[in-house]
Amino acid sequence: MYSGGQLDEEKVFKDPVHRYIHVRDKVIWDLIGTKEFQRLRRIKQLGTTYLTFHGAEHSRFNHSLGVYEIIRRIIDDVFVGRDHWDHSERLLCLCAALLHDLGHGPFSHSFEKVFRLDHEDFTQAIILGDTEVNAALRKVGDDFPQKVAEVIAKTYPNKLVVSLISSQIDADRMDYLLRDAYYTGVSYGYFDMERILRVMRPREDQVVIKRSGMHAVEDYIMSRYQMYWQVYFHPVTRSAEVILTKILHRAKKLYEEGYRFQTEPVHFLSFFAGNVPLGDYLALDEAIILFYFQQWQYERDPILSDLCQRFVRRRLFKYTEFHPTNEQMTRLIELRELFKKAWIDPDYYLVVDSSSDLPYDFYRPGEEGERLPIYLLMPNGELRELSRESVLVDAISGKRRTDHKLYFPADFLEDLSTKRTVKKKIMEILKG
Repeated sequence: MYSGGQLDEEKVFKDPVHRYIHVRDKVIWDLIGTKEFQRLRRIKQLGTTYLTFHGAEHSRFNHSLGVYEIIRRIIDDVFVGRDHWDHSERLLCLCAALLHDLGHGPFSHSFEKVFRLDHEDFTQAIILGDTEVNAALRKVGDDFPQKVAEVIAKTYPNKLVVSLISSQIDADRMDYLLRDAYYTGVSYGYFDMERILRVMRPREDQVVIKRSGMHAVEDYIMSRYQMYWQVYFHPVTRSAEVILTKILHRAKKLYEEGYRFQTEPVHFLSFFAGNVPLGDYLALDEAIILFYFQQWQYERDPILSDLCQRFVRRRLFKYTEFHPTNEQMTRLIELRELFKKAWIDPDYYLVVDSSSDLPYDFYRPGEEGERLPIYLLMPNGELRELSRESVLVDAISGKRRTDHKLYFPADFLEDLSTKRTVKKKIMEILKG
């Protein structure tokens, strides 16, 4: 039977984070070979972060294999034979782990914002649609693709299975923290994953952690906090994302206005129209987007040309701190008017960007984005929410940190050959 089918010989991938990634199941090997999964090699895990940390060239493909390997180790090594674990869910967990990021597009989150797309919708569309991935999953059973889609959508009835892939301490987060730390060259993301895996225990609705492993979990949460502020929300990376976003907005606006491109954006037409077939979505990857950016450097439109040159040549916007108070908002309005007087379009060259993160939260029923807490399994069998036991976690629980930056092209403002008085005034306000 295919659902239990094993390869004649185990396949391994050499991996810098987990050393080896082991594949024994035929369906996993088949899924890795599909064109939809191979596409993830052409999607960077960290988007524009490579313009800040030059080593961050790793892909969604790397990460997806890593999440699969962590889940495989949990269910084959830690959970096997334990109460509350249904071994018949094994293959479902492995497939959902492998495919959880399948729908990510190029420069994932920035791209989604511009075209108002949701990668999770496309993940489900790939799994359930007329695709090689769907064909591989249906070999297990006609209802198997639907089950995999439900796990990724967090609607699958077995909440324990869902929590392995999506919770506050899941395989997805553990892999991306370690992997992103490795490729960016920073030390913030490292934590003792081996210890955490050893102290994980299955319960009816979620994974819990033995009390003896609390300090390893504290380390994990602080690593996550540091990675968000030192890497994921790095202001230089955000500057690149701002420019990327503005390029796509400008190209869309020009198309809608009937502008004749020298390099026609044929791969973007359905995105501009707001009706994206799955085939068009899968055909667009970062290599294609960068091709257009290379070509659009030479477009007649000065804004599109300049923004593309900035992205390709890494001439990014500078930034200053911005706090959305009444006084600062009044200052922003004044700056917009001065930019117009300086012949600099503020819609593309004066941008407020905000980042926000909640490192850990406990269950607050009814609140938007409520989170399932991390529970510690006490020696007497009782479950206690992590922040009740950890002074460190209690100190950051429920505390959202938000950071605002104002981005602008310093080189334009420093060029005093035109609009000298206005540009000096702008610089005085920005420095103030």
